[in-house]
Amino acid sequence: MANHKSALKRIRSNEAKRLRNRYQSKTTRTFIKRLRGTSDKNEAQELLKKVIGMLDKLAKKNIIHKNKAANNKSKLTKMVNSL
Repeated sequence: MANHKSALKRIRSNEAKRLRNRYQSKTTRTFIKRLRGTSDKNEAQELLKKVIGMLDKLAKKNIIHKNKAANNKSKLTKMVNSL
């Protein structure tokens, strides 16, 4: 266990960030599943805007890799355009 005050604080802040990252990542995955499951084009386009924003935010904060975000956005856009 850490003895320094700063190390203890780092442990606490890392845990808080881990939980926040997990929540944001899980929420994004849920929205992606919801988008893939929809068949209405207008609803899908609205969801796509929201999902792209979420993916960009995750990539910006290095929660997911930027190429993974780009691949997801590309695939989802192609899927929505084919509806």
